[in-house]
Amino acid sequence: MKLRIAAVDLVSNTCFPVLAADELGYFKAEGLEARIELVAAIGATKALRDGSTDAMIAGSVHDVLTEFPDWKGVKVVVALSQGTPWLLVVRADLDCNRGDIHAVKGLKLTAAAGPDLEFKQMLIGAGIDPAKDLRIVELPGAKARDVSFGVFAARALEAGEIDGFWANAMGGETAVSRGAGKILIDVRRGDDPAEVRRFTFAGMVTTDEFIEREPESIAAAVRAIVKAQKALRAAPKLAAEVGRRKFPADAAALITRVVERDAPFYDPVISEEAVMSLNRFAQTVGHLSGPVPYERVVAVRFRHLWYI
Repeated sequence: MKLRIAAVDLVSNTCFPVLAADELGYFKAEGLEARIELVAAIGATKALRDGSTDAMIAGSVHDVLTEFPDWKGVKVVVALSQGTPWLLVVRADLDCNRGDIHAVKGLKLTAAAGPDLEFKQMLIGAGIDPAKDLRIVELPGAKARDVSFGVFAARALEAGEIDGFWANAMGGETAVSRGAGKILIDVRRGDDPAEVRRFTFAGMVTTDEFIEREPESIAAAVRAIVKAQKALRAAPKLAAEVGRRKFPADAAALITRVVERDAPFYDPVISEEAVMSLNRFAQTVGHLSGPVPYERVVAVRFRHLWYI
């Protein structure tokens, strides 16, 4: 069995269980030859739509709706991590307290396409106008195929090009470890001004057509990912082995610390509550025309595999 998996960012704690399933041999043990393919920003959903990949790693699963309106023809098969995984990082010298979202007023910040929707909605929920109260800019070069947005943004922060960024914990850890930034908002750990933690989650997604054609390949992938998540929860230091093989040296040095913090969120279960919250958010930002049932979003035929 073979499976092509598209990803826009491999230097990521959010989707790390897929890398771990590959590098620690869980895919192979399931008889699956998986190939994880790096694509340009926002390219994974397009690759899934045009058939140039079989599945995709979605850091925010609502991104799929840009190419598959109203969840037609696509399913989430397993959660890679629970809750909205992004953090807001600001300059280390900024005079502000952790959790004070209003400290962003007047700042120049950046966020990747897709996650920027959660960021803007968080600001709106806190009574901040994203268009008037601060500047949200695009970083030149950030959408290139070989760029990890969080690490790229951390370097821009260190260079003084921006005042902060909204990205994954690898970006946050990079900025903090270099003394360039500090965490202002971490929605999964209590800094949540607008219920942002419920907006989305990371997951693996495939098409209805591929599920019907290759159900055993998807089942094998789900089993492997669940086993990798379980292994990382039990022994986060396994991340170091994966990081050494897959990450640049500076990111590899940080990944174990990041995974140790993220391990409790490596849970494959997709609850009905999570899907309801996801769909409410997608409707709010105009990505979904109305409510859809759980079974339209999630491939329930694989649900029993989350509990192996």
